[in-house]
Amino acid sequence: MINFLKYKYLYFVISALVIFPGLFSLLKWGLRPSIDFTGGTVWELKFESPVNREEVNKFFSDNADQNFGLATESSTGLILKFKPLSQDQKNQVSTNLTSKFGEFTETRFETMGPLLGKELITKTVVGVALAAILIMLYIVYQFHDRLFGVSAILAMFHDTLVMLGVFSLLGHFFGVEIDTLFVTAVLTILSFSTHDTVVVYDRIRELLKIYPNKTLPEQVNIALNETAVRSLNNSLTIIFMLMALVLLGGSTVKTFAIALLVGTISGTYSSMFTASPLLVVWHEYLSKQKVGGPRRFFPFGNKAGT
Repeated sequence: MINFLKYKYLYFVISALVIFPGLFSLLKWGLRPSIDFTGGTVWELKFESPVNREEVNKFFSDNADQNFGLATESSTGLILKFKPLSQDQKNQVSTNLTSKFGEFTETRFETMGPLLGKELITKTVVGVALAAILIMLYIVYQFHDRLFGVSAILAMFHDTLVMLGVFSLLGHFFGVEIDTLFVTAVLTILSFSTHDTVVVYDRIRELLKIYPNKTLPEQVNIALNETAVRSLNNSLTIIFMLMALVLLGGSTVKTFAIALLVGTISGTYSSMFTASPLLVVWHEYLSKQKVGGPRRFFPFGNKAGT
């Protein structure tokens, strides 16, 4: 049997080494929001002659166009992002592009106002906060102990910080933007991470009844050994699929796939090496503070010693 908890503090150090660079990036540079959040115009074009995004980005940069944001490649051509364009501004840009790169066909032209973007940011924050609170309350209710709920939520925030930090770095160095699909990916990963954590916690709860005289670290270690292969196999099937989507998928879903891939890896790690060690460390701390003996859990409302 592998002693997973032997290196529990090392797991925290590894998490810190991953989170701190991303946290520094978040505080210094923040995230690079798309027009879904800031408001603006998306213009998708298909040129008759091959044109790459670097040429278009350089063209607008050389002309010092203050409205232009970024050009990205799509499955049918190029996606140009601007601050909100009026019809006159659109006509002028169209003339300039035609003179430089030749004729093109417009496949999409959408404009979103900044007020809608602010509303989306508010709903995103509220949605993530509400999901976290409901998940914590559900776990506390099911496991009859706040340590389970709070430890699971801390592990969930661990995954959130990893994802936000990675995309802050990608946004600063590679111009990767976050959009509504990124929000979907975050909420999906929060659910996946908590689901994997609950599987481990549920096994711990069963062991608390089966072996009431074992210490909590012993029970947690048994639970990790019994669920590790299941968690790893389940995660690998998702990781392989997401890697194929990142490598072979279109540019419009690539950011979404990368977010899910990062979150899946982080969620698999945190369910085993963050949530469970946190439970043990917090339990040991409270046991030392409690006068008259170690703290005791009450799973299913029945007294079980640890």
